Amino acid sequence: MESLANIDWAQVLIAMVVLLFSLSIHESAHAWTAERFGDSTGRYLGRITLNPVAHIDPIGTILFPLLGMMTGFIFGWAKPVPVNTANLRNPRRDHVLIAAAGPASNVMAAVFFLIGLKFLVGFFAEEINASHTVIYPLYLLCSTGVILNTILAVFNLIPVPPLDGSWVLAGLLPSQFEGLFDAIRPYSFILLLVLLWSGFLDLILGPVLNFVVILAS
Repeated sequence: MESLANIDWAQVLIAMVVLLFSLSIHESAHAWTAERFGDSTGRYLGRITLNPVAHIDPIGTILFPLLGMMTGFIFGWAKPVPVNTANLRNPRRDHVLIAAAGPASNVMAAVFFLIGLKFLVGFFAEEINASHTVIYPLYLLCSTGVILNTILAVFNLIPVPPLDGSWVLAGLLPSQFEGLFDAIRPYSFILLLVLLWSGFLDLILGPVLNFVVILAS
């Protein structure tokens, strides 16, 4: 755990900006996709926006990232977008696509940041290595964007409630399995903590992040 004196606050600020943006596009993608399939709940609640204020969750968007400053690993989540399945034209299929839209938006954002990163490395390598030029913060922004959005996409696709992957899997499996996910949803926060602190998440994220780092280099 880092002491406050050793924290690179500029890097923390960049990471927080990227995290807020990435969480905002994730939740906005859920709301936007739900509206395409007939449910405007997210629209009425003001969730189709990149304004992070609309998506803030006190624990996931504030507490966890602040704790992450001490560990060097900033991570978090936003307030989920409610979906009224009664408004969907094909509830089972549409809910799967709505759930998948969040991680898909983070994959798209990661690709966008990766393109920016490759451009900077290709044309401004000397300025990046100097680390005191205006290019260096842009390099940090893009590299952080690639990593954070990859983490958010992979993490949210894990089929454990309340993550998006649980809704995707529940919609793809036979209907009799839906009760299984409903039974474990009350314990979702405990399951999240187990994922975060047991090392199991590292086993999932490690190979993906290694691949992304190779792409970015």
